[in-house]
Amino acid sequence: MLAVDVLAAAVQAPPVEVAGVVPAVETTAATANGTNDLALSNTWRIMAERTAQSWTSVPHFYLVREVNASRLITWREQILQRSTEKVTYSDLLVKIVAAALRKHPRINASWNDGKITLKQEIHVGLAVAVEEGLVVPVIHQADTLGLGEIARQRMELVAKAQAGKLRPQDISGGTFTISNLGMFNVDAFNAIINQPQAAILAVGRITERVVPVNGQPAVQPMMVLTLSCDHRTVDGARGARFLDTVVTFLEEPLGLLE
Repeated sequence: MLAVDVLAAAVQAPPVEVAGVVPAVETTAATANGTNDLALSNTWRIMAERTAQSWTSVPHFYLVREVNASRLITWREQILQRSTEKVTYSDLLVKIVAAALRKHPRINASWNDGKITLKQEIHVGLAVAVEEGLVVPVIHQADTLGLGEIARQRMELVAKAQAGKLRPQDISGGTFTISNLGMFNVDAFNAIINQPQAAILAVGRITERVVPVNGQPAVQPMMVLTLSCDHRTVDGARGARFLDTVVTFLEEPLGLLE
């Protein structure tokens, strides 16, 4: 189980952690028994507390789909040929997930004091690993943005995260989170839900596998998606329908034009 979700938690960190220079995490203090204790940043400490709280209080369940990424690869290649922005697979996923959330508003929701609260706007967070922990900058109103704007905002937010200059408004208000570990050669994983959100999408790498195509074995670029859901807000059928929409858009991006 990989802990990848600290959305909004960093808002509570002191200004030096959010907007200033991020202190190094791995300073150590020698102990009497010959081990070393890491002096953790507030961001890491908050991440640990929030993930533990989510894991122990939220009833998680997981839905897994393997996706043929051929059309996704072609889509990105075509965009790169005509776009001035360096569009990544994460950018395409933000666009796809935002469109799917618009079709399935129950996923764009949260459990709140015994009630399900539907969010009127779609704000997609992207888990970003930095030296002092994990932060989740948010692309606000992602369903209203073109791919170029999504890519531009994503690059700016990642740069801020790596420089330790994220502002509270950069990491607050998210309604859904994507965690993509494909660039680290991870095939698949289960992500811990980013409270108070109802679900998080874990994305593995694109890798060639032998799969049936028209009844014959063929080598295809495949990727694994894992949707973690809060069972208080989302049941299996609703989660499955949302994930199916995401897969449909990935395998046929023209569906986004409907």
